[in-house]
Amino acid sequence: MADEVTLMLEFQAGAPFSGRVRIALAEKGVKYDVYSEQNPRDEITKLLLQMKPVSKQLPTLIHNGRPVCESLIIVQYVDDAWKGKAPLLPSDPYQRAQSRFWADFIDKKVFEITKKIWTTKGEELEGAKKDFIECLKLLEGELGDKPYFGGENLGYVDVAFVPFYCWFYAYETCGNFSIEAECPKIIAWAKRCMQKESVSKSLEDPKKVYEFVLERRKRFGVD
Repeated sequence: MADEVTLMLEFQAGAPFSGRVRIALAEKGVKYDVYSEQNPRDEITKLLLQMKPVSKQLPTLIHNGRPVCESLIIVQYVDDAWKGKAPLLPSDPYQRAQSRFWADFIDKKVFEITKKIWTTKGEELEGAKKDFIECLKLLEGELGDKPYFGGENLGYVDVAFVPFYCWFYAYETCGNFSIEAECPKIIAWAKRCMQKESVSKSLEDPKKVYEFVLERRKRFGVD
């Protein structure tokens, strides 16, 4: 019996958490159905309630009728459920722990800081830009001379971080700064990731993300 896989996505252009799951599934070659903007919200809510996940958040992966929530947990699940191709987490326990640490760092630091870049102005914006560059430099240190955070192949940390790349244009435009000038290794790494079809076809056009950001800035009264 073939696996039944459904992915329920966030209602947001370039949503990085949904991007993670898309990339992981693409790396594994898993076919799936999608519930997203094309489906009425009440239909998605009904499906979520039917599955009864503890977290009613998106993205949610439904595998053979069983829901898995939270993007990083979903990526780990995908790696465990489809072991035969493109391992994302290393087999060594220490390296697995390190990968989870950096993915958690991206969730707790990068996401919160970057949101401030396009939702604030003045001193708060300048502080967010400074903090973001500091985070990127730490990630550059972890990347080192490796082509990917996972080493020679795309790995868990790459999958966790690269969906933010389609937001870089919006960050730079709203914040009036150059990420490449400050962190060239990160940009080189991101472009390397984008050469992979599993990544490029899973991420939104940066200009569409910027359009979404402009709409939100107007709604929040930033512009």
